[in-house]
Amino acid sequence: MVWTPLHAKIHRTIRSRHLFERNERLLVAVSGGQDSLCLIKLLLDLQSKWGWYLGIAHCDHRWRSDSQANAHHVENLAKTWDISFYLETANEPINSEAAARDWRYQALSAIAQTNNYQYIVTGHTASDRAETLLYNLIRGTGADGLQALTWQRPLTTGIMLVRPLLEITRSQTEQFCQEFKLPIWEDSTNEDLQYARNRIRQELIPYLRENFNPQVESALAQTAELLQAEVEYLEKAAQELREKAMSWGIGDEEDSLTLLPLRLNRRVLQKAPLALQRRVMRQVLQQILTDAPSFEHIEKLTALIIAPNRSQTDPFPGGAIAQVEGDWICLK
Repeated sequence: MVWTPLHAKIHRTIRSRHLFERNERLLVAVSGGQDSLCLIKLLLDLQSKWGWYLGIAHCDHRWRSDSQANAHHVENLAKTWDISFYLETANEPINSEAAARDWRYQALSAIAQTNNYQYIVTGHTASDRAETLLYNLIRGTGADGLQALTWQRPLTTGIMLVRPLLEITRSQTEQFCQEFKLPIWEDSTNEDLQYARNRIRQELIPYLRENFNPQVESALAQTAELLQAEVEYLEKAAQELREKAMSWGIGDEEDSLTLLPLRLNRRVLQKAPLALQRRVMRQVLQQILTDAPSFEHIEKLTALIIAPNRSQTDPFPGGAIAQVEGDWICLK
Protein backbone atom coordinates (compact mmCIF):
# COMPACT_ATOMS: atom_id res chain seq x y z
CA MET A 1 0.00 0.00 0.00
CA VAL A 2 1.22 3.51 -0.86
CA TRP A 3 1.26 5.67 2.30
CA THR A 4 0.72 9.32 1.38
CA PRO A 5 0.77 12.47 3.55
CA LEU A 6 -3.04 12.40 3.36
CA HIS A 7 -3.10 8.90 4.87
CA ALA A 8 -0.88 10.11 7.70
CA LYS A 9 -3.01 13.23 8.26
CA ILE A 10 -6.32 11.33 8.46
CA HIS A 11 -4.76 8.66 10.69
CA ARG A 12 -3.59 11.39 13.11
CA THR A 13 -6.93 13.22 12.93
CA ILE A 14 -8.95 10.13 13.78
CA ARG A 15 -6.64 9.34 16.69
CA SER A 16 -6.26 12.85 18.12
CA ARG A 17 -9.95 13.75 17.82
CA HIS A 18 -11.12 10.30 18.99
CA LEU A 19 -13.44 10.03 15.99
CA PHE A 20 -13.47 6.22 16.04
CA GLU A 21 -12.13 3.48 18.24
CA ARG A 22 -10.53 0.26 17.03
CA ASN A 23 -12.66 -2.60 15.70
CA GLU A 24 -15.79 -0.45 15.23
CA ARG A 25 -18.38 -0.91 12.47
CA LEU A 26 -18.31 2.06 10.08
CA LEU A 27 -20.99 2.72 7.46
CA VAL A 28 -19.44 4.96 4.79
CA ALA A 29 -21.76 7.11 2.67
CA VAL A 30 -20.43 6.92 -0.90
CA SER A 31 -22.00 8.98 -3.69
CA GLY A 32 -19.30 8.08 -6.21
CA GLY A 33 -17.92 11.62 -6.30
CA GLN A 34 -14.29 12.49 -5.55
CA ASP A 35 -14.75 13.32 -1.86
CA SER A 36 -16.53 10.08 -0.94
CA LEU A 37 -14.13 7.97 -3.06
CA CYS A 38 -11.16 9.61 -1.34
CA LEU A 39 -12.79 8.88 2.03
CA ILE A 40 -13.51 5.19 1.40
CA LYS A 41 -10.04 4.62 -0.08
CA LEU A 42 -8.37 6.21 2.97
CA LEU A 43 -10.48 4.16 5.40
CA LEU A 44 -9.80 0.97 3.45
CA ASP A 45 -6.06 1.61 3.57
CA LEU A 46 -6.20 2.38 7.32
CA GLN A 47 -8.41 -0.62 8.04
CA SER A 48 -5.48 -2.93 8.77
CA LYS A 49 -4.23 -0.56 11.49
CA TRP A 50 -7.63 -0.04 13.14
CA GLY A 51 -9.47 -3.33 12.57
CA TRP A 52 -12.68 -1.64 11.39
CA TYR A 53 -15.55 -3.42 9.67
CA LEU A 54 -16.50 -1.21 6.71
CA GLY A 55 -19.76 -1.02 4.77
CA ILE A 56 -20.78 1.25 1.90
CA ALA A 57 -24.18 2.93 1.70
CA HIS A 58 -25.48 4.75 -1.38
CA CYS A 59 -28.62 6.90 -1.54
CA ASP A 60 -30.35 7.30 -4.90
CA HIS A 61 -32.45 10.49 -4.85
CA ARG A 62 -33.79 9.74 -8.34
CA TRP A 63 -33.29 13.35 -9.43
CA ARG A 64 -31.00 12.49 -12.37
CA SER A 65 -31.58 10.26 -15.37
CA ASP A 66 -28.28 8.47 -14.65
CA SER A 67 -28.91 7.97 -10.91
CA GLN A 68 -29.51 4.23 -11.28
CA ALA A 69 -26.29 3.83 -13.27
CA ASN A 70 -24.53 5.85 -10.54
CA ALA A 71 -25.81 3.41 -7.91
CA HIS A 72 -24.60 0.40 -9.95
CA HIS A 73 -21.19 2.06 -10.28
CA VAL A 74 -20.84 2.37 -6.50
CA GLU A 75 -22.13 -1.18 -5.99
CA ASN A 76 -19.47 -2.51 -8.36
CA LEU A 77 -16.79 -0.63 -6.43
CA ALA A 78 -18.03 -2.25 -3.22
CA LYS A 79 -17.82 -5.68 -4.87
CA THR A 80 -14.29 -4.93 -6.11
CA TRP A 81 -13.23 -4.01 -2.57
CA ASP A 82 -15.25 -6.90 -1.04
CA ILE A 83 -17.28 -4.53 1.16
CA SER A 84 -20.94 -4.89 2.18
CA PHE A 85 -23.15 -2.64 0.04
CA TYR A 86 -26.49 -1.06 0.96
CA LEU A 87 -28.71 0.90 -1.43
CA GLU A 88 -31.64 3.12 -0.51
CA THR A 89 -33.74 4.53 -3.35
CA ALA A 90 -36.26 7.36 -2.91
CA ASN A 91 -39.88 6.46 -3.68
CA GLU A 92 -40.24 9.70 -5.62
CA PRO A 93 -37.62 12.11 -7.01
CA ILE A 94 -36.43 14.56 -4.35
CA ASN A 95 -35.79 17.99 -5.83
CA SER A 96 -34.97 20.18 -2.85
CA GLU A 97 -31.51 20.24 -1.26
CA ALA A 98 -32.92 20.38 2.27
CA ALA A 99 -35.42 17.57 1.68
CA ALA A 100 -32.72 15.43 0.05
CA ARG A 101 -30.39 15.93 3.02
CA ASP A 102 -33.10 15.03 5.54
CA TRP A 103 -34.12 11.92 3.58
CA ARG A 104 -30.49 10.88 3.13
CA TYR A 105 -29.73 11.01 6.86
CA GLN A 106 -32.94 9.13 7.67
CA ALA A 107 -32.03 6.45 5.11
CA LEU A 108 -28.45 6.14 6.40
CA SER A 109 -29.67 5.93 10.01
CA ALA A 110 -32.11 3.15 9.11
CA ILE A 111 -29.39 1.16 7.33
CA ALA A 112 -27.01 1.63 10.27
CA GLN A 113 -29.60 0.56 12.85
CA THR A 114 -30.69 -2.49 10.87
CA ASN A 115 -27.12 -3.65 10.29
CA ASN A 116 -25.55 -2.70 13.64
CA TYR A 117 -23.20 0.09 12.53
CA GLN A 118 -22.12 2.49 15.29
CA TYR A 119 -20.90 5.23 12.93
CA ILE A 120 -22.06 6.84 9.70
CA VAL A 121 -19.08 8.43 7.93
CA THR A 122 -19.40 11.15 5.27
CA GLY A 123 -16.88 12.81 2.97
CA HIS A 124 -17.57 16.45 3.88
CA THR A 125 -14.41 18.52 3.40
CA ALA A 126 -12.97 21.88 4.43
CA SER A 127 -14.44 23.19 1.17
CA ASP A 128 -17.93 22.08 2.25
CA ARG A 129 -17.33 23.71 5.61
CA ALA A 130 -16.34 27.00 3.93
CA GLU A 131 -19.36 26.88 1.62
CA THR A 132 -21.73 26.14 4.51
CA LEU A 133 -20.33 29.07 6.49
CA LEU A 134 -20.85 31.43 3.53
CA TYR A 135 -24.30 30.00 2.71
CA ASN A 136 -25.58 30.47 6.25
CA LEU A 137 -23.91 33.87 6.64
CA ILE A 138 -25.67 35.15 3.50
CA ARG A 139 -29.03 33.78 4.67
CA GLY A 140 -28.58 35.31 8.12
CA THR A 141 -27.45 33.28 11.11
CA GLY A 142 -25.57 33.38 14.37
CA ALA A 143 -22.39 31.55 15.27
CA ASP A 144 -24.26 28.24 15.39
CA GLY A 145 -25.07 28.34 11.68
CA LEU A 146 -21.54 29.39 10.76
CA GLN A 147 -20.06 26.28 12.39
CA ALA A 148 -22.84 23.91 11.33
CA LEU A 149 -20.55 21.24 9.81
CA THR A 150 -18.96 19.66 12.88
CA TRP A 151 -16.55 16.73 13.21
CA GLN A 152 -19.17 14.53 14.80
CA ARG A 153 -22.72 14.65 16.13
CA PRO A 154 -25.24 12.06 17.26
CA LEU A 155 -27.76 11.16 14.55
CA THR A 156 -29.91 8.75 16.53
CA THR A 157 -29.49 6.75 19.71
CA GLY A 158 -26.23 4.82 19.49
CA ILE A 159 -25.27 6.14 16.03
CA MET A 160 -22.74 8.94 15.49
CA LEU A 161 -22.28 10.93 12.29
CA VAL A 162 -18.56 11.54 11.69
CA ARG A 163 -16.75 13.72 9.12
CA PRO A 164 -13.01 12.88 9.09
CA LEU A 165 -12.09 15.07 6.07
CA LEU A 166 -12.94 18.52 7.47
CA GLU A 167 -9.32 19.68 7.22
CA ILE A 168 -8.96 18.44 3.62
CA THR A 169 -9.96 20.65 0.67
CA ARG A 170 -11.77 19.49 -2.43
CA SER A 171 -8.67 20.09 -4.56
CA GLN A 172 -6.78 17.67 -2.28
CA THR A 173 -9.41 14.94 -2.65
CA GLU A 174 -9.32 15.43 -6.43
CA GLN A 175 -5.53 15.08 -6.48
CA PHE A 176 -5.76 11.95 -4.29
CA CYS A 177 -8.30 10.33 -6.63
CA GLN A 178 -6.11 11.09 -9.64
CA GLU A 179 -3.05 9.67 -7.90
CA PHE A 180 -4.82 6.37 -7.18
CA LYS A 181 -6.83 6.39 -10.45
CA LEU A 182 -10.14 6.15 -8.59
CA PRO A 183 -13.15 6.10 -10.98
CA ILE A 184 -15.01 9.30 -10.07
CA TRP A 185 -18.69 9.50 -11.05
CA GLU A 186 -19.36 13.06 -12.24
CA ASP A 187 -22.65 14.34 -10.80
CA SER A 188 -24.26 16.71 -13.32
CA THR A 189 -26.33 18.41 -10.58
CA ASN A 190 -23.10 19.86 -9.17
CA GLU A 191 -22.97 22.09 -12.27
CA ASP A 192 -26.56 23.32 -11.93
CA LEU A 193 -26.42 26.99 -10.89
CA GLN A 194 -30.05 27.06 -9.79
CA TYR A 195 -28.75 25.63 -6.50
CA ALA A 196 -27.32 28.33 -4.23
CA ARG A 197 -24.52 26.08 -2.97
CA ASN A 198 -23.33 25.47 -6.53
CA ARG A 199 -23.16 29.22 -7.17
CA ILE A 200 -21.12 29.62 -4.01
CA ARG A 201 -18.83 26.76 -5.09
CA GLN A 202 -18.41 27.75 -8.71
CA GLU A 203 -18.67 31.54 -8.63
CA LEU A 204 -18.21 33.04 -5.15
CA ILE A 205 -15.37 30.87 -3.80
CA PRO A 206 -13.23 31.24 -6.99
CA TYR A 207 -13.83 35.01 -6.89
CA LEU A 208 -12.76 35.21 -3.24
CA ARG A 209 -9.77 32.97 -3.94
CA GLU A 210 -8.61 35.11 -6.85
CA ASN A 211 -9.27 38.56 -5.36
CA PHE A 212 -8.93 38.19 -1.59
CA ASN A 213 -7.23 35.03 -0.31
CA PRO A 214 -5.81 32.08 -2.32
CA GLN A 215 -6.40 29.90 0.77
CA VAL A 216 -9.93 31.16 1.42
CA GLU A 217 -11.45 27.68 1.87
CA SER A 218 -8.95 26.69 4.56
CA ALA A 219 -9.28 30.10 6.23
CA LEU A 220 -13.09 29.86 6.42
CA ALA A 221 -12.90 26.24 7.60
CA GLN A 222 -10.54 27.33 10.41
CA THR A 223 -13.02 30.05 11.37
CA ALA A 224 -15.76 27.41 11.58
CA GLU A 225 -13.46 25.28 13.76
CA LEU A 226 -12.88 28.18 16.18
CA LEU A 227 -16.58 28.98 16.29
CA GLN A 228 -17.46 25.36 17.03
CA ALA A 229 -15.56 25.38 20.32
CA GLU A 230 -17.03 28.77 21.29
CA VAL A 231 -20.58 27.66 20.48
CA GLU A 232 -20.17 24.50 22.59
CA TYR A 233 -18.97 26.60 25.51
CA LEU A 234 -21.75 29.20 25.20
CA GLU A 235 -24.46 26.55 24.83
CA LYS A 236 -23.32 24.85 28.03
CA ALA A 237 -23.13 28.15 29.91
CA ALA A 238 -26.60 29.14 28.66
CA GLN A 239 -28.05 25.80 29.72
CA GLU A 240 -26.66 26.26 33.23
CA LEU A 241 -28.06 29.82 33.37
CA ARG A 242 -31.46 28.66 32.12
CA GLU A 243 -31.64 25.92 34.74
CA LYS A 244 -30.70 28.44 37.42
CA ALA A 245 -33.32 30.94 36.21
CA MET A 246 -35.98 28.23 36.18
CA SER A 247 -35.09 26.67 39.52
CA TRP A 248 -34.69 29.91 41.49
CA GLY A 249 -37.51 30.25 43.98
CA ILE A 250 -38.62 26.61 44.14
CA GLY A 251 -40.69 26.20 47.26
CA ASP A 252 -41.51 29.92 47.57
CA GLU A 253 -45.03 29.23 46.44
CA GLU A 254 -47.01 26.04 46.62
CA ASP A 255 -47.88 26.16 42.93
CA SER A 256 -44.43 27.17 41.72
CA LEU A 257 -43.50 23.63 40.74
CA THR A 258 -46.34 23.38 38.25
CA LEU A 259 -45.63 26.79 36.74
CA LEU A 260 -41.86 26.57 36.89
CA PRO A 261 -41.13 24.85 33.54
CA LEU A 262 -42.60 27.91 31.80
CA ARG A 263 -41.13 30.58 34.08
CA LEU A 264 -37.79 32.36 34.01
CA ASN A 265 -36.51 34.55 36.82
CA ARG A 266 -35.55 37.96 35.49
CA ARG A 267 -33.24 38.84 38.39
CA VAL A 268 -31.07 35.83 37.55
CA LEU A 269 -31.02 36.66 33.83
CA GLN A 270 -30.32 40.39 34.33
CA LYS A 271 -26.89 39.60 35.78
CA ALA A 272 -25.82 37.67 32.66
CA PRO A 273 -24.21 39.05 29.46
CA LEU A 274 -26.53 39.69 26.52
CA ALA A 275 -25.01 36.79 24.55
CA LEU A 276 -26.07 34.32 27.25
CA GLN A 277 -29.49 35.96 27.68
CA ARG A 278 -30.17 35.45 23.98
CA ARG A 279 -29.01 31.85 24.07
CA VAL A 280 -31.23 31.08 27.06
CA MET A 281 -34.23 32.51 25.22
CA ARG A 282 -33.37 30.56 22.10
CA GLN A 283 -33.17 27.33 24.11
CA VAL A 284 -36.57 28.06 25.67
CA LEU A 285 -38.14 28.82 22.29
CA GLN A 286 -36.65 25.66 20.77
CA GLN A 287 -38.72 23.71 23.32
CA ILE A 288 -42.03 25.36 22.47
CA LEU A 289 -41.79 26.13 18.72
CA THR A 290 -42.01 23.53 15.96
CA ASP A 291 -39.58 25.47 13.73
CA ALA A 292 -36.25 27.05 14.65
CA PRO A 293 -36.79 30.41 16.41
CA SER A 294 -35.96 33.48 14.34
CA PHE A 295 -33.81 36.42 15.41
CA GLU A 296 -37.01 38.46 15.93
CA HIS A 297 -38.53 35.76 18.18
CA ILE A 298 -35.41 35.65 20.35
CA GLU A 299 -35.11 39.46 20.56
CA LYS A 300 -38.70 40.06 21.66
CA LEU A 301 -38.40 37.45 24.41
CA THR A 302 -35.00 38.77 25.52
CA ALA A 303 -36.46 42.29 25.74
CA LEU A 304 -38.76 41.14 28.55
CA ILE A 305 -35.74 40.68 30.87
CA ILE A 306 -35.73 44.44 31.55
CA ALA A 307 -39.26 45.35 30.40
CA PRO A 308 -41.87 46.96 32.74
CA ASN A 309 -44.19 44.71 34.74
CA ARG A 310 -47.15 43.31 32.76
CA SER A 311 -45.31 43.75 29.45
CA GLN A 312 -46.00 40.92 27.02
CA THR A 313 -45.13 39.70 23.55
CA ASP A 314 -47.48 39.18 20.66
CA PRO A 315 -48.15 35.47 20.04
CA PHE A 316 -45.31 33.23 18.87
CA PRO A 317 -46.03 30.65 16.14
CA GLY A 318 -48.38 28.15 17.76
CA GLY A 319 -50.03 30.80 19.96
CA ALA A 320 -47.75 30.97 23.03
CA ILE A 321 -47.39 34.38 24.70
CA ALA A 322 -44.68 35.55 27.13
CA GLN A 323 -45.62 38.01 29.88
CA VAL A 324 -43.75 39.78 32.68
CA GLU A 325 -45.15 39.03 36.15
CA GLY A 326 -42.94 40.78 38.68
CA ASP A 327 -39.58 39.01 38.76
CA TRP A 328 -40.76 36.33 36.32
CA ILE A 329 -41.16 35.92 32.59
CA CYS A 330 -44.07 33.52 32.13
CA LEU A 331 -44.79 31.64 28.92
CA LYS A 332 -48.44 30.76 28.53
